[in-house]
Amino acid sequence: MELVKNIFFNTDKLVANSTVKISYTGWLFQNNSEKVFIHYGFGNNWDKLSEVEMNKTELGFQAEINLEGEETLNLCFRNSNNEWDNNYSNNYSFDIESAPTSLVLVDEDAIEYPRKLRKTYIWSKKIKLALYRIFRYFPKLISGNYKKEASNDDNTL
Repeated sequence: MELVKNIFFNTDKLVANSTVKISYTGWLFQNNSEKVFIHYGFGNNWDKLSEVEMNKTELGFQAEINLEGEETLNLCFRNSNNEWDNNYSNNYSFDIESAPTSLVLVDEDAIEYPRKLRKTYIWSKKIKLALYRIFRYFPKLISGNYKKEASNDDNTL
């Protein structure tokens, strides 16, 4: 984003469909204007033209606006005496970036058949348990130690 000496945003990038806070410290603020309005629109034709009264603070005039366009934000400022700061008839113009989109992959079977997933999960657990038992007790069964442990367990009850 191009830096402008007397206009500040609360963000590094202007992103479409978001809210941005604008601070203005231009010559209308420096000349102690009581009320300043931000006059703004989007794109080359100033679509969705709006005007909002800004709040006066020690740091300048501030206002929050919604970025509804996806090309550029055009703005200028005026006070209650109808004096304008329009960047010497060039207006202030800032590029707006498109909102980031993220891809989410959805398994259609997961949405339509939740029981199918549950059954798959249960079967995977059963298989893991069976493999655990085979690898744990099979060597004991072959060596004959399995019967001794089983008879010891019966005596402890």
